[in-house]
Amino acid sequence: MYARSTTVQADPGAIDDGVTYLREKVLPTLEAAEGCIGLSMLTDRESGRCIAATAWQTEEAMHATAQQIRPVRNQLVRHLGGEDAEVREWEIGVVHRLHPAGDGAAAQVTWARIQPNHVPDLLDAYRINLMPRLEELPGFCSVSMLVDRRNGRTVSVTCFENRDAVLQTRKHARSLREQFATAMGAKIVDVGEMDLAVAHLRVPETT
Repeated sequence: MYARSTTVQADPGAIDDGVTYLREKVLPTLEAAEGCIGLSMLTDRESGRCIAATAWQTEEAMHATAQQIRPVRNQLVRHLGGEDAEVREWEIGVVHRLHPAGDGAAAQVTWARIQPNHVPDLLDAYRINLMPRLEELPGFCSVSMLVDRRNGRTVSVTCFENRDAVLQTRKHARSLREQFATAMGAKIVDVGEMDLAVAHLRVPETT
């Protein structure tokens, strides 16, 4: 399974408009696209950073829709009050849900770098060592990890029931991430706390 992420530096005051456009216009377009298995959107109303992600059954299906999706993506950027978008493609390495995220859910997002040839070991260790510990955190809903094997990029998203749970687990989760990254020889390059504004993913579990 694969994913395409679109990151926009939005006008915080335009985020609601962008979320509405995503639900009413982008989602129906994607649901009609062959091989699409869902859409999500993370938002940070303080910084304005917004990340929309589409999931696909195969890499071929993701690439086949690139031209079709581009105009819709450009409209989304405009509705968010942004000027451009950073688009990346990923392999979905890990998906695990304790239960679905509901209204008011929030997430801790971690971007990291690792030597490309170490990505398989990283995914194995994530499933075996880190994922069970994250699942024990209060308010935990789900976790996913996306990887770019060629460039050694990773992004993990840990979803919680609400923003309070994110704040409550901030220090413990940070410690777990840092210990894991050090053990695996990975470098954490960014961490964000974001609201899960749209959760419409049908990606099956990988474990």
